Amino acid sequence: MIVIGEKINGAIPSVGEAIARRDEKFIRDLVRRQVEVGIDYLDVCAGTSADKELEALNWLIDITQSETDTPLCIDSPNVRIIKDVWPRVKNCGLINSVSGEGEKCEVIFPLIKDTEWKVIALTCDSEGIPETAKQKIKIADKLIKKAAAYNIDASRIFIDPLVLSLAAVNDCMLTFMESVREIKKLHPTVKTVSGLSNISYGMPYRKIVNQNFLTLALSAGMDAAIIDPEKRDLIASMYATEALLHRDKHCRKYGKAFRQNKFGPVKEK
Repeated sequence: MIVIGEKINGAIPSVGEAIARRDEKFIRDLVRRQVEVGIDYLDVCAGTSADKELEALNWLIDITQSETDTPLCIDSPNVRIIKDVWPRVKNCGLINSVSGEGEKCEVIFPLIKDTEWKVIALTCDSEGIPETAKQKIKIADKLIKKAAAYNIDASRIFIDPLVLSLAAVNDCMLTFMESVREIKKLHPTVKTVSGLSNISYGMPYRKIVNQNFLTLALSAGMDAAIIDPEKRDLIASMYATEALLHRDKHCRKYGKAFRQNKFGPVKEK
């Protein structure tokens, strides 16, 4: 599975405070800890007010790139901000995100069309987030075809079917799994992704809901997740599920991760 580290996000109170006071040491520590565990992309999101976002995101990108060569996942709800910071990024990474709303595709797709950049595409449009798998699949298909018009191959797209809250929509997991399966049937090379926390809003013991969501989503064919890579139980579930699904020959990745202390009993120092 492709792991996108989620911890550099101003929406997290402690991170937001660190960004506000430009605490470089705090951010560098978050970068190092996630990279040491092992991630494929490092999400960078300022999570600040609109008038401060550009400056804050530029600062985060500079700090992060001076600490690691791990590809970045540039994260902002404002595609104009993404366009402004994009030239600052040294290595091709992942953009988070486009959708069927407004001009998002028209801003981002021309930007990345002749590059190796990848993009997360959300299954929502001007009508909001649909509840049915049929609607999610329809939006995903439109976004993939729109990207193709810019010569952006489906293999560079990560579709996020936007799982809803289990407390509010009891069949949201079934809808998500159906969406993943059908989208990948229509477009076999496309990737699918999700953050884990949305599904557990309003639920007690959210950790176990998120953990089981990850396992079920992987079994449906999800390729990537935006997660906290320091959550050892979650990482253990990821490796175990991939081994159980026969995606880990001779359980080599599982065994290596255990030996490297990525999960299991914490080694005393």
